[in-house]
Order: sequence, then structure tokens, then C-alpha cells
Amino acid sequence: EARERLQEGVELPLTHPDPFHRLGIRPAKGFLLYGPPGTGKTLLAKATAREAEANFIATKSSDLLSKWYGESEQQIARLFARARQVAPTVIFIDELDSLVPARGGGLGEPHVTERVVNTILAEMDGLEELQSVVVIGATNRPNLVDPALLRPGRFDELIYVSVPDESGGRRILAIHNQDMPLGPDVDLHS
Repeated sequence: EARERLQEGVELPLTHPDPFHRLGIRPAKGFLLYGPPGTGKTLLAKATAREAEANFIATKSSDLLSKWYGESEQQIARLFARARQVAPTVIFIDELDSLVPARGGGLGEPHVTERVVNTILAEMDGLEELQSVVVIGATNRPNLVDPALLRPGRFDELIYVSVPDESGGRRILAIHNQDMPLGPDVDLHS
């Protein structure tokens, strides 16, 4: 189900934008993948970009956060500028909950994460439109993400990525082991 929703929301608008423009449909700008750790959220985002024949820029919150004043905001601005230059692009931000936690916890000088939230909001809503750029975030704790990012026009769709069932687990094992020599006593189908 998660794969199908990403195909409809990312792949179709990037590969066939004309019907969307003609019908006046605004494709979603962002998707938030959430679920338990190790369920393949990153691989799902990467596969979606590959199927849409889009560039894939992956980052995690620790790569964007800096102890230097203003550096985190500049990193985010550079990330979005680079994505616009090489569009169509899928930006994937892992560990989104630690990058954009709910604001309002500090007094006086805003914490770096509050400035980061504001910067991401400005990039997603800003004057420079995100044409052919889709943002996919991943987290295992969606309740910690700032609510402003979950409004329409930002992370439009929240997609739950569950633990695969038995047949899905077998297919994943088969994919990862297709070029790997296995011993005669190894049976991936039992």
C-alpha cells in the first residue's frame, strides 16, 4: 500500500506532469513515511525516485544540523537549491523528527531547531516554487514532528510503512540474495 501511494503521489506527477497541469491538480509536495525502524523507508524512497527517473538526494538530520549559528539554515537552503537545479528530484530526509521537532519549547533566543523548522517551511512554501521537486521525510516518531509541517502544502501525505508480512519478507530476502551464492542447505522459501 505504501509503495502504491508513493507511485501515485510521486511517480505519476514527475513522469506525466501535463495531465496534472491541464486538470489543475496540484501534486503533493511532501510525503512523510513513518513506521517501526528497519521497515525499508529509505529503500522505498530510493526505489520511488528510480521509478520516476528523478534525481535522489538523501540526507539525515545529523548532516544538516550544525553548532555554528546560521549554518544549519544555509545547509537546508543549499539542499533545496541543488534539488531545484537538477529537477526532477526527490529529496529524502531521514530522522525528520530530530531535525524539525515541535517548536515552542525555548524562551528568548530561538533554538537552532526552531530556525531549521522555519527554514524548511520557507523552502517548501516559499516564493521559489518546488517544481518537479518532491520531499520525502522518514521517521519512526511522527508525533514529534512540528505540526506546521504536517499541514497541506507541506508534508501532504503521511504513509505508514509496516513490517512486511511473510510473503513480503521472502520477496525482500530473494532480492537481496539474487546475486549471492547460497549453500545447498539454505532455503529462502520455507
